[in-house]
Amino acid sequence: MTTSLQPVHALVPGANLDAYVQAVNSIPLLTVEQERELAGRLFYQQDLEAARQMVLAHLRFVAHIARSYSGYGLSQSDLIQEGNVGLMKAVKRFNPEMGVRLVSFAVHWIKAEIHEFILRNWRIVKVATTKAQRKLFFNLRSQKKSLTWLSNDEVLRVADSLGVEPREVREMEGRLSGHDMAFDPAADADDEGAFQAPAYYLEDHRYDPARQLEDSDWSDSSSSGLYEALEGLDERSRDILQQRWLSEEKATLHDLAAKYNVSAERIRQLEKNAMNKLKTSIQA
Repeated sequence: MTTSLQPVHALVPGANLDAYVQAVNSIPLLTVEQERELAGRLFYQQDLEAARQMVLAHLRFVAHIARSYSGYGLSQSDLIQEGNVGLMKAVKRFNPEMGVRLVSFAVHWIKAEIHEFILRNWRIVKVATTKAQRKLFFNLRSQKKSLTWLSNDEVLRVADSLGVEPREVREMEGRLSGHDMAFDPAADADDEGAFQAPAYYLEDHRYDPARQLEDSDWSDSSSSGLYEALEGLDERSRDILQQRWLSEEKATLHDLAAKYNVSAERIRQLEKNAMNKLKTSIQA
C-alpha cells in the first residue's frame, strides 16, 4: 500500500501554527486494515516507510493533545514537537498483535514527553521531582475546576483516587496557587499596603563587603567556567545553546531547524548533547 503523503520535514510546527494544523488535518486517517498492514511491515520487516506513514497519519492527534496543555505559558510549537517525539517512540514500540489501535497505545507516550518538557521548563513544578509528585501535579491541576481551595472532602477524594496522602494534596495545591510577589510596593498602594511589601522588611545584603567579595569571586569563577565550557563546543552547538538559553528572545526548535536546514528533532538532540557536555566540563 502506498499513499501520497507530505514528507516529514515539511510538517514541522513553526510560527504559522494554523497552517501546520491545517496541513496535518489534511492527511487521511488510516483504516483498521491499513494500520494493521503498516504496523506489520514495521514490526516484522523494520520498514521505515511504513513507520513514516503511521507517524504522519497521527500528527493531528498530537496537535489535539498538545492544545490541552496551552495554559502553561510554553510555546505551542515546542509542545507539539515534544509530543511528536512521543508519537515516534510509540510507533517504534507498537506491536500489531496487541489488538488495539495505535492512537490508543500512543496517548501515553505523547503525554509523557509533553509532561517531561513542562516539568523541565515551568518554574512552579520544578519541585515536583518524584513520579508520584508529577502524577499528583497534572491530575490535581486538571481536577481543580475553580480558583477556590479544595474542601476537606475534595482533598480526601483526590488523595484516595491518586493513592497519596491528603497532606501531599494540600502541599501541591499550595504550589499551584503560589504566585510571585513584587519586591517594591505598587504605585497605587496606600500606606498600610505599601509597608507589607518585601522591600520594607527584608534585609538588604547587597552592600555587605564580605557578601560583595563572595559574589564577585563566584561570578568571575562561574563566568570563566561557562565561557571555557562554551568554547569547547563546536560552533553550531554553541549557537544553539546561546539562542535557546542565553538570549533574551529565545529561539524555538523550529527557528533553529530552519537556520541550519535540519529537522527540529535534530536540533533537540544537538541541544541535549551540548548541555550534557557543558555540565561535564563545568563540573570537571
